[in-house]
Formats: sequence, structure tokens, C-alpha cells
Amino acid sequence: MTEIQELVSKQKTLFKAGKTMTHTFRNHQLQKLKDMLKRNESNIYDALKKDLNKSSYEVLMTELGFLYNEIDETMKYLRGWMTPEKVKSPTTHKGAKSYIYKQPYGVTLIISPWNYPLHLALAPLIGAIAGGNTAIIKPSEFTPHTSQLIEKMITETFEAKYISVVQGEKEVSESLLDQPLDYIFFTGSTQVGKKVMEKASKQLIPVTLELGGKSPCIVDSDAKIQLAARRTAWGKLINAGQTCVAPDYLLVHESIKGQFIEAFKKEVELMYTENPIENDDYTKIVNDQHFNRLLTYLDGENIIYGGQSDSSREKINPTLIDNVNWDSDIMQEEIFGPLLPIMTFNKLEEVVDHVEHARNPLALYYFSENSQKQEWVIKNLSFGGACINDTIMHLGNNNLPFGGIGTSGIGSYHGIHSFEAFTHRKSVVKQTTSFDLSFRYPHSKIAEKVLTKVFKK
Repeated sequence: MTEIQELVSKQKTLFKAGKTMTHTFRNHQLQKLKDMLKRNESNIYDALKKDLNKSSYEVLMTELGFLYNEIDETMKYLRGWMTPEKVKSPTTHKGAKSYIYKQPYGVTLIISPWNYPLHLALAPLIGAIAGGNTAIIKPSEFTPHTSQLIEKMITETFEAKYISVVQGEKEVSESLLDQPLDYIFFTGSTQVGKKVMEKASKQLIPVTLELGGKSPCIVDSDAKIQLAARRTAWGKLINAGQTCVAPDYLLVHESIKGQFIEAFKKEVELMYTENPIENDDYTKIVNDQHFNRLLTYLDGENIIYGGQSDSSREKINPTLIDNVNWDSDIMQEEIFGPLLPIMTFNKLEEVVDHVEHARNPLALYYFSENSQKQEWVIKNLSFGGACINDTIMHLGNNNLPFGGIGTSGIGSYHGIHSFEAFTHRKSVVKQTTSFDLSFRYPHSKIAEKVLTKVFKK
């Protein structure tokens, strides 16, 4: 606790000195972050292989590649993002100029999860640096090799009084949350997110909560079945389903259910062979606890594909579960694994009731060739973000804000939205002293006449 208090105190001192305020400083730190990743690429691949058995393909696509793109874009546009925005002033403010300044919060805390342990620790850090803040990163204890590497890289690259890593279990997180922080960025489960928000509320610390939920994948009768199956299988099985925006359950039109299931099986085997647990490029479940949790979901269920597991490898084959309903154990919380429950519908309106069982999912996926039905789904269902005729890909567009709604999160980030997450939009009016409008003052004889004309025109 004392060490954490000292760390926060030192970061507050650095921030108050104004060192982080300039574009030159921030841009230089972003370049240092990129150089740090490049120097350590082989170590990153190795750590993620040890923690999650991630293939080089998955590391590049879902961890390193995203970070490189995010850093490059931020460096390219940062000066413009930092520039105060001039906005219109109303008639009542004649002679004044109005601006929005982007003010950093100060000392920020980033609590990251285990499923994308590099990406989800450092992507928020890009926003924190760009916004002019200091940062403390608390990585997950469930991925020790990657967390240790993050600490080593950050320690070698940045001063602790600017950016630091603090490791430990939940007691450490609780100690950090008790500090007089200026901003908290949390990625993880809804259950833990509630605790983070409760802690933050005691000090009125602003937060971004990137949570999860049961994200539906809806395949309508007019969908291109093979393509829908391929993109669903890809989105579901990246990181063995341990993705916050993975398709959590399938809602398929009754008329194409059989065709879709056969197409899904085919696509899985093309990507990962007939027995993925034997495939060295197939990601493992993070630990025994989560492995056993997933196996309990299979008890008594109608498994129509897959279901095999290997405890020594902590792997579970891609699994389809049929005849599921909302009372099933697997439908009570986010699955976070390679298990895909199947439910059906006949009319699109039925989908609303299904989604309302686990409302406000982080993501929603809809496959259909009908643009009117696409718009109906977008307008009538609540979700954090969506893909039409695809899965996951909205996450890779930095021009789109990524975040949830309700139980799936508060706030958003990526690209300029990361910069905005870590800055306060500060309103400023610069008033002229060349003249003074007398009607604003109560002693003015024409005040009421002028104000009535201004406000009632």
C-alpha cells in the first residue's frame, strides 16, 4: 500500500509540473512505445504462446498489428486532436470567442484482462499518453508471462513516475482503486466492473468500463450461408472464443438451420483441421478454472458437433450445442470459450425477445442480404457495436468508437475516441473588453426589451 501511495504521489507531482502537456513530449513517448514493441517482438510472441498458446497469426492480427496501427494513427493526427476547437458564440455573446480545450485528467489507472493481455493493456495506454496523462497499468495475474514482459518493457522504456506497471491479484487492484486517481480505465467482466465503479464512485473518479455480455449472431433465411458460416466460425474461434465481442450464441432462421450447421462444421475444419485440439495453432483456455467452468456448460446438453477436450493441453474443440433455451446454464452468463449454443427463429420480430433476455450486448452480428431488415435490426435492438454480414471487424476500424451500453460498458475508445476518453473537453469563453453590452445587467433600461427580442425571435 505504501509503495502504491508513493507511486501515485510521484505521478501526480510529474503531472502537475506540466511535463506531459506538449505535443512534442506526447509524440516522443508514443514513438518510444512503438520502438519498445519492435525491440521485443520475439519476446511478445513467446510470452503469448506460453500463456495462451497463441499462434503467430493471432498475435500479429489481434495484438501487435492493432497496436502498431493505433500508434501510427495517433501520432499522425495528435496535433490536430490537441488543438482547441473554436465553436460558434450566440448573439448574446457578441464580441466573445468560444473554444473547447482538451484537458488531460492526470494520473490514470488501466486495469487490463487476460484474454488479450498485451493489446488490452497497451491500447488504452496509447490514449492515456496522447491525452497527456501519466499511467499505472495493472495487468492480469492469469497471464503471468505476458504481464511480466509488459512490466519489464515499460520499466526499461519509461520512468516509473510517468508510466508504471503494478502486478498482483485482486488485493492489489483494490489498493490501487483506493488511491486518489484522476481516471480509471477498466476492461473485464461486468461483475468486476460493478465493483470498480463502486470504488470509483466513493471519490467521484470518472471511469471507462469496457465489459462484455452475450453477443448474438443472427443468421436470417436470405443470408449467404457458406460465407456467414465462415465469418461466424472465424469470429467465434479467434482466441478459442475468449473474446469480449465473440459471437456468444447463434440465432438462426429455422429454414436454414441444417444447412448452416453443416457449413459451420466445414469451415471449422478448413481453419483448424478435424480435431483442433491437436492443432498447435489453436489457442488454449487460459487456465484450469476457466477450462473446468466451460466443461460444466456441456453437462446434459445436446452436443451436435465437437465437445472433445484435453485437460493436459487445456483445450476444448469447437462445439455446437442444439436445443438450448434461456434456462440453460450456458445462457446465464458470457461463455468466453469455443462453445456455440444454437436457437432458432421464424420471424425477425422474435429476435427482439431473445436479445432482451441478455440485453445491451457489447456486440451484435446480423447476416442478411435485405437492406431493410438490416436497418430494422440496427434501429430496434440495443448493442454496443455491430457488424452486418460479418463478425468482429468493427473492432478494427479506429474511426469507430468501441464500447458498450448499459451492462456491457460505459464510454468508448480507439483512434480519436481513445484521446477523447482520456481528456476532458473544457469549455472556455474569451470575452472582449473593447465594449460592454449593457442589456445583460439588471440596471439597464433596455435589458428586458432586448432580451425578449433575443430569446423570442
